[in-house]
Amino acid sequence: MGFPSVIPTGTTIYNRDKAYGGYTVLPTREGALLIDMNGRELKLWKGLQGFPNKLLPGGQVFGSSGTRNPKYGMQDQMDLLQVDWDGNVVWRFDRLEYIADPGEKPKWMARQHHDFQREGSSVGYYAPGSLPLTDRGNTLILVHENVHNPKISDKLLLDDKIIEVTWEGEIIWQWNANEHFGEMGFDEAAKNILARDPNMRPAGGGMGDWLHINSASTLGENRWYDSGDVRFHPDNIIWDSREANILAITSKETGGIVWRVGPDFNASKELIKLGWIIGQHHLHMIPRGLPGEGNLLVFDNGGWGGYGIPNPTSPTGRMNAKRDYSRVLEFNPVTLEIVWQYTPAEAGLENPLDSYKFYSPFISSAQRLPNGNTLITEGSNGRLIEVTGGHEIVWEYINPYFGGFAPSMNMVYRAYRAPYDWVPQLAVPEEINIDKLDISKFRVPGSPVYDKTNVTELAGAEKEEWAEEPDKAVFCVLSDTERNS
Repeated sequence: MGFPSVIPTGTTIYNRDKAYGGYTVLPTREGALLIDMNGRELKLWKGLQGFPNKLLPGGQVFGSSGTRNPKYGMQDQMDLLQVDWDGNVVWRFDRLEYIADPGEKPKWMARQHHDFQREGSSVGYYAPGSLPLTDRGNTLILVHENVHNPKISDKLLLDDKIIEVTWEGEIIWQWNANEHFGEMGFDEAAKNILARDPNMRPAGGGMGDWLHINSASTLGENRWYDSGDVRFHPDNIIWDSREANILAITSKETGGIVWRVGPDFNASKELIKLGWIIGQHHLHMIPRGLPGEGNLLVFDNGGWGGYGIPNPTSPTGRMNAKRDYSRVLEFNPVTLEIVWQYTPAEAGLENPLDSYKFYSPFISSAQRLPNGNTLITEGSNGRLIEVTGGHEIVWEYINPYFGGFAPSMNMVYRAYRAPYDWVPQLAVPEEINIDKLDISKFRVPGSPVYDKTNVTELAGAEKEEWAEEPDKAVFCVLSDTERNS
């Protein structure tokens, strides 16, 4: 199916009685953009990249000043910045590694990618009684490091590393994923393909982006730890690997992996019932104080991921699991039972041939809101939706900014909703309902619409022939003017 050349943008649906009113921040090609529920663009931090952008109380925002030359690095951000309403830098971290790329001025870089969390908030979005600190506190940051590990491959690896830094920028804790290869559950077929091709990328002369971790957050206070399950210590870190189809929790104290789902989703009856999670993003535990607290929330992209036995769609065994639709899952981390989900079926796409219409094969996220709704970033096509527990869409926004990563794309990596009082610089905006359009009646200005009084109905034998398809039994007869326009 071809993508339409013209699509509606901005807020297209808004039910103010059912949606959670607030501001939404999203990364666009122009910078970090703040919008209200009606899609009004209230603030742009121009040039502030977002991997992701996150709003802070007081009208501050996280972002980055730029990305490393892709010839030498994969999605490495130069720095991680906290800026105020006026764009002044309040806090900066860039002192991970001193980089001297060919032809570039040597400089310190953060090599941050995909995620970070400021102390005070386990997941970086609003939860009652859980506010990220703005003038102090440590920051958990997901970064890159180039390593060699012959137990995985003889190729250079782009490894994922999680660090904790103080407000002053001192690194006080770190965890390197490659050091825990033996804990990740890879079978012999997966180890074989990883040794031969650990997802090689051309940057830096060739390196294997073998895990591609895209989320990292602490668990925070939770009912599982309260009941005695030490795997869920509030300081432990939950993360996910989109290339390996792994979801896991790392002990902050020991560095060991204490909980894991994947990479084999046929390993138990519970996993079979959960279903294959493929190429997922934004795995986290719903924070205390929000509906569903303690359950895990993840955008299960589908698309491609995993290492294993070759098959017709994966001749080498890399990206050997594939699915052409997405799911948002909320599930119990102990029993693995699905508590809530949003899939093509819940989206009203009951015909399997339509399932691709809820599909983002990369990026994307999900945030639980205080009213029990879920804000979903269907990232590859720049669509944000807020859905109720009963799967009704009560807010929809389409990113109007195309370009950046690719001229034809309006992708949004991850969006966040925050309460109005997080931005005291603005008056609470007027909220106006936007009803869903009846697209059978909608036309862009200037488009001809048939004269509803000039309709001819089939009669007699011809009508009987169409009886099995009554929706085709009425024809619209255009006037000469309409026919020729």
